[in-house]
Amino acid sequence: MKQFFKFMFASVLGTFIAAFAVLFVAFLIIAGIFAAAFSDLDRSQRVTSVKDNSVLYVKLDRPIVDRGPEQQFNLDFGPFRSVTPIGLDDILDNLDKAAHDDRIEGIYLEASFPMTGFASLEEIRNALLKFKESGKWIVSYGEIFSQSGYYLSSVADEMYMYPEGGMEFKGLSTNIAFLKGMFEKLDVDMQVIRGSNNQFKSAVEPFMLEEMSQANRLQTETWMGSLWRNMLKNISSSTDITQDRLEEIANNFELRKAQDAVDLQMITALKYEDEVRDVLRNKVGIEDKEKVEMVSLSRYFRASDKRKSDSPRKSTTRKDKVALIFASGDIRSGKSSDDGIGSETLAKAIREARKDSTVKAVVLRVNSPGGSALASDVIWRETALTKEVKPLVVSMGDVAASGGYYIAGAADRIVAMPGTITGSIGVFGLLPNMKGFFNKKMGITFDGVKTARYADFGDVTRALSSEEYAIIQEGVDEIYGRFLEVVSEGRQMSTEKVDSIGQGRVWSGMDALELGLVDELGGMERAIELAAELAEIEDYKLEKLPKRKDPFQAFLEELTGEGGDALLRWQLGEDALLLKQFKQAQRMRDMRGIQAILPYHIEIE
Repeated sequence: MKQFFKFMFASVLGTFIAAFAVLFVAFLIIAGIFAAAFSDLDRSQRVTSVKDNSVLYVKLDRPIVDRGPEQQFNLDFGPFRSVTPIGLDDILDNLDKAAHDDRIEGIYLEASFPMTGFASLEEIRNALLKFKESGKWIVSYGEIFSQSGYYLSSVADEMYMYPEGGMEFKGLSTNIAFLKGMFEKLDVDMQVIRGSNNQFKSAVEPFMLEEMSQANRLQTETWMGSLWRNMLKNISSSTDITQDRLEEIANNFELRKAQDAVDLQMITALKYEDEVRDVLRNKVGIEDKEKVEMVSLSRYFRASDKRKSDSPRKSTTRKDKVALIFASGDIRSGKSSDDGIGSETLAKAIREARKDSTVKAVVLRVNSPGGSALASDVIWRETALTKEVKPLVVSMGDVAASGGYYIAGAADRIVAMPGTITGSIGVFGLLPNMKGFFNKKMGITFDGVKTARYADFGDVTRALSSEEYAIIQEGVDEIYGRFLEVVSEGRQMSTEKVDSIGQGRVWSGMDALELGLVDELGGMERAIELAAELAEIEDYKLEKLPKRKDPFQAFLEELTGEGGDALLRWQLGEDALLLKQFKQAQRMRDMRGIQAILPYHIEIE
């Protein structure tokens, strides 16, 4: 018996020691992960020292979002990968700061594959052009240039590419996946209810058709053609190649190898990176082999500001404020996440700005394809109340369409970029009938009782009756009428006029200006200036809303799935297309009620 207890206690003690050792090692690993991640937070508090005769190194290799994080929090450990995006607001601000900084001689630009939309690209491009107006230079370089990378980099005084590299220049395209056949194979009937005469509201076409409708093809050709012409115009102004010649190059696919880009005068020359460094040395006037003093954009964010102290971007002492409120992502009820607008969060931010006596004007930055019609109306109500007491200006980003346009409807002024995708004034309802799937594919049947005729209204295990379909149609038409009313009041147009350019139709920002859906073309900076002008203030500071979560809280939410993609990235790998398609399917799954949402996910490659 003594031997039994001896071995038992030895075994228990060994297990305890082993468990303790595992926990201790796990603790060390986790501590190391967080120490590495939070070292970025510590560095973010330090002021960057910029030497004279420096070059600003602008490398756009991370996702670009409207609002940048206040602190860096980068983590790369197995499935737990969190890369801090770059804020468009920070990029624009710091390019302006560099233009006024006598320590910065010029910019070395690497933007082969900028990860953002057309309107944001053009805002950055315009900021780079403004930088050049200060008398400073830009040199761009890349091993390979995507079409969007070339569009942005073409602003440079000198543009170089790796001798064995390549460049795309072939025009714009879109490709929509139609799911009707798949659902038929699954015996799922997608019951679609569109607003009457919403022929252009094509978000539901993948469930109804096997190819684009003529109306959808027409609107897509129109807005895509507008973007392409604007792109050609801007490249032409930077390269002295005519628009007609650029279109000819794309149509004939003349750009097939690296040397073609030189022969076609689209870039300056082919060079290796070490040779480009020699170009930079010559630019700053130093000897061969001397080190070029370069400061990265992420470090320059923390550099001292040489602009005048009354700059609203720099001021921390001015009493008057312009509130810059960010609305990015799909619109839904509840609280916001990193990739979605929650009506509760955004309405609260707008309300806070309205009730703050020091806020003299509000800029609502909208970058949204829309979403829940109800959530959009909740946000619209707060904007309408705000407009009654102080100027409200909307700045449209890459996309401000459908529900994204709805929440902009009450603004005093709407400012959009030529490449902004907007309009899509229309609504729809979507309810799957999965009876066939459950019965024929899964062998599952359903039966039950109800106390009233419509008690099981909305049940996905059966088809809608004609009466139920009519009820939903009535609701969709009523909300579309409400949408027309909101736009009519805000734009001071008749509802008939709004309907004629609505019906779910998508427009570019340039076309929207001609139609009266927006007031002027410009970016975020112009919207801020306009808001200050309407408020008749000159000395002010910016206040960004909604208030941000601290980086640690945001990281924990990403791990637990509350608005993050860490585990998704682990499961799907780094395939961006798979991730986007999966998230799009999630959004369609989570839709509740009648929707006002853009039909596409739009990218420029």
